Amino acid sequence: MTNIHMVDLKGQYTRIKNDIDNAIQSVLDATNFINGSQVSTFQKNLESYLNVKHVIPCANGTDALQLAFMALDLQPGDEVIIPAFTYVATAEVIALLKLIPVMVDVDLDNFNINIDQIAANITSKTKAIVPVHLFGQAANMEAIMDLAKKHNLYVVEDNAQALGADYVFSNGTSTKLGTIGHIGSTSFFPSKNLGCYGDGGALMTNDDDLAQKIKMMANHGQKQKYYHETIGCNSRLDTLQAAILDVKLKYLDDYRDERNKVADYYDAALADISQIELPSRNKYSNHVFHQYTMKLKNPEHRDKLKQFLYEHGIPTMVYYPLPLYDQIAYKSYVSDDFRLPNTDALVASVLSLPIHTEMNTSQKEYIVSKVKEYFNTQA
Repeated sequence: MTNIHMVDLKGQYTRIKNDIDNAIQSVLDATNFINGSQVSTFQKNLESYLNVKHVIPCANGTDALQLAFMALDLQPGDEVIIPAFTYVATAEVIALLKLIPVMVDVDLDNFNINIDQIAANITSKTKAIVPVHLFGQAANMEAIMDLAKKHNLYVVEDNAQALGADYVFSNGTSTKLGTIGHIGSTSFFPSKNLGCYGDGGALMTNDDDLAQKIKMMANHGQKQKYYHETIGCNSRLDTLQAAILDVKLKYLDDYRDERNKVADYYDAALADISQIELPSRNKYSNHVFHQYTMKLKNPEHRDKLKQFLYEHGIPTMVYYPLPLYDQIAYKSYVSDDFRLPNTDALVASVLSLPIHTEMNTSQKEYIVSKVKEYFNTQA
């Protein structure tokens, strides 16, 4: 049996090697390494896939979030509501811009931001909400957009982990995640469901004015070279990465289906283990399974199971071992006794199993057998 990886990037590359190599060679032949034609081609193809008016490629997913807040003209001291159970980038850009990250709790079942917590934390200083579509499925966007409309707030979707997922509204219509809020952001980090071979990111919006501002701010604040209308930054997707992403975009739905097959296998094979709570699936979105994250009902088993699997050649990950409010860099934004019960419970109990597009039957069977073996030894 081949080695098991959390994500098998080499195997994925090998499967589409000819297409990728040809795309890279076309860039090398043209030597247009910055703003080559492949960037605009990928942009247009992603716009078509997402059915959104504007995609603005940029250097990485963190830049995408930062550019979103820059374009919204938020001022120092303005509050932005975010989930406390997320990767640090969500809070990082808010703090860098001297905004205030207001950390709220998440739902235990789907890991996404809790609607009641958002409503309870809206103040006169609140200007935006950032739903993070964690692990591959949607936050409750319909309810979030209703709250935002009621309180005149912006919504910036952090869609780094759920690109390609569909959201279904209560009236039966559907749309792609990342295109519902005022601005969507995503990352093309190599391990993402649509990943490049370096760093990359993008923003999405249906607002013409916001799109124009984001493009300008990502290009040193200029529309015309050497004429700078606002303070911006330098954040662009390079041509090589765009060429790679344009190839992989054609396979994104296939990748989603393959990851779901792995998740379905885990669900069926692990269903009889009473100590595990399997990932839930929202009624209002499909799941693209960026991660397969289960919860251990007895937190004492989490680290023991992780170690047991490691000893048998099976990698696992804990996303995330510390809530944002326990990170040293963000303690100044909360009181000394600040706690969120669901977030605290999740950081103590979650464990993600390997899931990727190249997993074969023997690997899945081996992983499941070792999970079962661990719990059999605990009986």
